[in-house]
Parts: sequence; C-alpha cells; structure tokens
Amino acid sequence: MKILFVITLFCYFISMVKYFSYLAVRRRVLFIIATALITAGFAFHTALLVARSMETGHGPYTTTFEYYAFFSWVLVLVYLIAEIRYKIKDLGSFVIPIAFISLAYSFFLSRYASTAVPVGQFWLTIHRTLSFIGYATLALTFGAGIMYIIQESQLKSRHLGAFYYRLPSLEILDDINKKAVDIGFPLITLGFISGIIWAWQRDGYFSLDFKRTLLMIATWSIYGTLFFGRIMAGWRGRRAARFVVYGFMAVIIAYIVHIY
Repeated sequence: MKILFVITLFCYFISMVKYFSYLAVRRRVLFIIATALITAGFAFHTALLVARSMETGHGPYTTTFEYYAFFSWVLVLVYLIAEIRYKIKDLGSFVIPIAFISLAYSFFLSRYASTAVPVGQFWLTIHRTLSFIGYATLALTFGAGIMYIIQESQLKSRHLGAFYYRLPSLEILDDINKKAVDIGFPLITLGFISGIIWAWQRDGYFSLDFKRTLLMIATWSIYGTLFFGRIMAGWRGRRAARFVVYGFMAVIIAYIVHIY
C-alpha cells in the first residue's frame, strides 16, 4: 500500500507544478501533462483506497488517516468532473494543492493507522461520505471565488494584466460558485445531521465542544447565509465570491484546530 501512496503523491505533486507552470507561461503541453498526471494519480489513489478497504473490511473513512486520504480522492474526482464540464484549465492551480496537502498529511498519519471498526459504522459512513462530497464541492468554489475576485479587481482598476486573458469570465466563475454551493451546502447539512446521530449512537449524547462542533456550525452558517442569500436576495458576483472564500477558509481553520 505504501508504494501506491508514494506514486499517487508523486503524480499529484508534479501535476500541481505543471498546473502552476501552465498558469504562468500558457503552454498547452503543460496542461496536457498536468491533466494526464492528475488522472493517473487518481487511478492509483483509487487503487490505494480499495486496498485499504480490503485490508480493514470497511470503507476508507473511519480513521483520521483514511479521512484525509478519502477527502483528497473525492476532491480530485469533483475537480476532474468540473474540468470536463467547464473546460477551465486554471482551476487545477487552486484545487490540486489542497488535494495534495490532504493526501500528504494522510501519508504522515498512515504509520499510526488502525484497522478497528468504530461504533455506529453505518451512520459514520453516511456522515463522512456526505460531508466529504459536500466539502470537496465547496473547495471548487474556493478556487473559483479567488479567480472571480482577481478578475473583477482587474476590470475595476481598468488595468488588465496577464491573468485577465487567462482566467475564465466572471459569468462562468459565478455560475460555478452557484452550482457548487447549491450542491455542497445541502450535502454538508445532511452530513452534519447524520454526524449528530452517529455521535449520539456512539456516546449516548451530543457534545457541543469547540473543536468538533462549534467551528463546523460557524462554517455551515457562512455557506447557509450565502445559499439562502442567493435564493432570497439574489446575491451573486463579488459578494458571493467573498462568502465562498471565507467559508472555505473557515473549513481549513476548523480542520487545523481539530488536528491540534
């Protein structure tokens, strides 16, 4: 299993470098190499998760090591779907680094991995699967939101730099944000509810502790405000872009606090 880890990390790292290079110098061959490597890495990543599942007898989302490996896998899957759907070649520069860092941290944790099956396996599976897909989808909005802010800032300043001609239009970026939030927010909501059920089944009570719950409630509130703001007040554009960036920064902070 370790060799699959190393190969996947290598593919993701080189792919990340190529995406950055493509963003800088705009040579098509760099994008082709980056896409080929991320696709190959995804295949090895899939094999890694299958091998882990066969070893433990359950899905790859139980231990913290599996948690980050599975999140990275879902994020790459969502990214590949978005790349095919929107043909945005620069999104990888903002999304793939997140997948690489998540998998690298998982590799660090793999030496402490356990094969024990936790209490409430069913609800844990539901909780983490929904949450992973939801947060991976929202990670796309983070990249699209940053690109939107960059593009709009250039338009407002009337000083069109190199990025203006390389990044997608504001309309496409706003559409990505809208659709991703429309999918991601309901999923993390269902993930949060199933997480409460799992915690109750495991411990007999639900704890509102800072590290596990309150930060995630804050994150959920940010995305919820945007979700309903779009529906009820027609929020879009720069305001929506800022919300998705702040929302995913809150996700990152929540996970860092959870680790330490």
